[in-house]
Amino acid sequence: MNEGFAGHPSAGRVPVLRLGRVLLVTIQGDLHDSTAQQLQEDLSQSVVDSGATGVVIDISGVEIVDSFLGRVLAEIAAQSSLLAARTVVVGMRPAVAITLVELGLTLPGLDTALSTEAALELLDAPVPSARPGAPRQERP
Repeated sequence: MNEGFAGHPSAGRVPVLRLGRVLLVTIQGDLHDSTAQQLQEDLSQSVVDSGATGVVIDISGVEIVDSFLGRVLAEIAAQSSLLAARTVVVGMRPAVAITLVELGLTLPGLDTALSTEAALELLDAPVPSARPGAPRQERP
């Protein structure tokens, strides 16, 4: 497995770790406006530079997800999707899931998994076709 940093982490940046064709981002604590914007830029550039087909965002270190972080996650998923990479969020605490539902945040374009291992399996599975009338691909 090819491991390494896809970007150049420095102060005020969230490191982006490359695991083969997948990028792994771990968000710890609060994500401020400038850090969130930098993460979006770094991640998009890392997807392009590495040819990644998947992005895993670990939020196990996040105590509270507010509408700002929900929007950031949805924007990362949308940007990654436009660059042909799927996004999976892992490590969501039950309280965070409850808060997202209470806020009415649906996080379009994001898949979720309970662990990084499950996320990697999900990213290896074929993508179900969204075309009407197309044969449906079942996951094992």
